[in-house]
Amino acid sequence: MVTRLDMKALRDLWHLRGQVLAISIVIASGVATLVMFRSTQQALEDTSLAYYERYAFGDVFVTLTRAPASVARRLADVEGVRLVQTRISEFSMVELDDFDEPVVAQLISLPTFREPVLNRLALRTGRMPASGVDTEVVLNEPFAQAHGLQPGDSLTLIMNGRRKTFTVVGHVLSPEFAYSLGPGAIMPDDLRFGVIWMNESGLAAAYDLRGGFNSASLTLEPNTHVPAVLNDVDTLLQPYGGAGSLHRDDQLSNWFVRNEIKQLGIMASILPTIFLIVSALLTHLVLARLIATERSQIGLLKAFGYSNGQVTMHYLKAVLVIVAIGVFFGSVLGGILGEMNTRLYADAFRFPVLVYSTDMTSLLIATGATLIASILGALGSVRRAILLSPAQAMVPPAPPSYRRSVLAASAFGRWLDRPTRMILRNAIRLPWRSAFTV
Repeated sequence: MVTRLDMKALRDLWHLRGQVLAISIVIASGVATLVMFRSTQQALEDTSLAYYERYAFGDVFVTLTRAPASVARRLADVEGVRLVQTRISEFSMVELDDFDEPVVAQLISLPTFREPVLNRLALRTGRMPASGVDTEVVLNEPFAQAHGLQPGDSLTLIMNGRRKTFTVVGHVLSPEFAYSLGPGAIMPDDLRFGVIWMNESGLAAAYDLRGGFNSASLTLEPNTHVPAVLNDVDTLLQPYGGAGSLHRDDQLSNWFVRNEIKQLGIMASILPTIFLIVSALLTHLVLARLIATERSQIGLLKAFGYSNGQVTMHYLKAVLVIVAIGVFFGSVLGGILGEMNTRLYADAFRFPVLVYSTDMTSLLIATGATLIASILGALGSVRRAILLSPAQAMVPPAPPSYRRSVLAASAFGRWLDRPTRMILRNAIRLPWRSAFTV
């Protein structure tokens, strides 16, 4: 049922529609920012975990100088280790006809007659190298696209001092290289660094590693004490030139992905808070001006029998309408921007899968925080009005008493024109309001 006070509230909102729109836009910006960042954060979390699970991203990564294949069985016997995938990993130079600068590639072996059990590849175009064929390679998709290399093209690598030509047969993505950095690089550079996979027999022959390996990935049993496993693995591989094992959390690509997710969480805390503080301040200012102009009306309402609670709710309902407008448009905009932002991250990290949905928890948080901030901003103004008796409210407020300011007595103040002196005088006499406004 719409009461007379409700009709008055709607009229007040219409008369203040410009200011109402401004506050609603600020609220919508805060809600949209919170929903966007939290939805993107959750989507990146879900997408990366789905990617890692689907393509069996390892839990532990080790590098060493050289170990015989029999050591793999000893690694599998370490308490807490579930699966072991050994391989060969080396760096080489790449010769490209249309690119004169040095290009480095990380060469990684593939099991010759089977698919890897860990760190599997997502095939994007073409096919995988044929079993027993040592002259076929697949390229990391960003590197291939940066140089326009397509399946069927030739590629020359300098492997262990010898030039060898290979045929590109496909483009792939790997959870291990979602964020691919070359040696000593601080940013991805797909023109100067790429990852290349080939059959193990060809890579082992080139680097004299037949029957051995120099890199391995492991997965762990649930609830395994990770530091103990890392220590056991390092002890086992120390005689073979082990360079130290890394848990997934410290693996370079995953570290950058997780760090980006953490940064989104920080952004989701800072930026929306700024918008909500500003919206609370604006709500306070608008209601303070509205109540100041309606001082006599408030007195009449109380004289006609309206209680303090009814008068308070009258003005708070106007705040609720403003909040509802801002939350509605902010949630719609936040959902749209969240999906767009997630797609940008998915393209940057080259995720072959994308899991996105608007985070409803963030929407509830945004609505609750906006309501609390706006109501707190309004209560200060409303409280002064409802504390007045009807007789006091119907009398204009006494003018404030001022004293001559230092600005007016100074030569600088006399040099300023009158409007500028009025502006500065008000800013000096109301320092807190001026500071919050700035």
